Amino acid sequence: MVRQRSSASNLGLYVYGGAAIFLGLLGLVTGDFATNWQNVGPKVPLRAPLAYLTAVIELAGGIALLLPRTARAGALTLTIIYSVFTLIWVPKAFVNLGNYDPIGNVFEEFGLVAAGLVLCAILSPVGSSIACRRRFFVLLFGICPISFGIVHIIDMPGLLGWIPSWLPPAKMFWAYATTIGFFAAAVAILTGIMAPLAARLLTAEIVIFELLVWIPNLLGAPNNHFNWAGNAICIALAGAAWVVSDSISAAAKTQPIPGESPVELGFTD
Repeated sequence: MVRQRSSASNLGLYVYGGAAIFLGLLGLVTGDFATNWQNVGPKVPLRAPLAYLTAVIELAGGIALLLPRTARAGALTLTIIYSVFTLIWVPKAFVNLGNYDPIGNVFEEFGLVAAGLVLCAILSPVGSSIACRRRFFVLLFGICPISFGIVHIIDMPGLLGWIPSWLPPAKMFWAYATTIGFFAAAVAILTGIMAPLAARLLTAEIVIFELLVWIPNLLGAPNNHFNWAGNAICIALAGAAWVVSDSISAAAKTQPIPGESPVELGFTD
């Protein structure tokens, strides 16, 4: 069964794929990983060739995702590469449980993995085993905003340093608002209560962070690799949240008929 994409209802796919292309181009230009998120240490053998190989995979996966005939392969490719970077953080998370930063990085990378799995489910034939697990993959992503909120609480001084001083009414207001927003989004996605709205607001929160923090940082220091990597990862996370939001909204608008398979909004047979 062939599905055709509707760009109007699946913009998240394009943002997610575009971010992968961004990461790939960044890696090819710099010969480096998206540090500090893609945590490959300086002493890793063949680090530079691995960085270029990763960049090629990300670029190819992103382009493939944007093309209808190769979209499923692109989603699978990006899910695998993001899974590798998730697993790289896991040992550090367990070695130093008193430091939440590595755990937070695990869930940042895992958010990209979960969104990739959602795309794999959406792009798979209706009724297939992976398509039937789409809701489960959405729930996996729903865990991630809990970690984002915890990071905000633990590193509140650092968070305040990221918030623009000109933004009214006060830095502390936005620190609490964004933290509560992450927890509320997680609860909504995991329970299904007002999940479409919550997923959209979560996406908007990440996009606003990109617009107000990462882009100004990049404009202020365009030669800083960290700023380029931060922009790429933030856009990727926005794309991941957008993918999940599109999926939740589609499921909410499509009422299954007993005895028949539900059809995802945005795809037609």
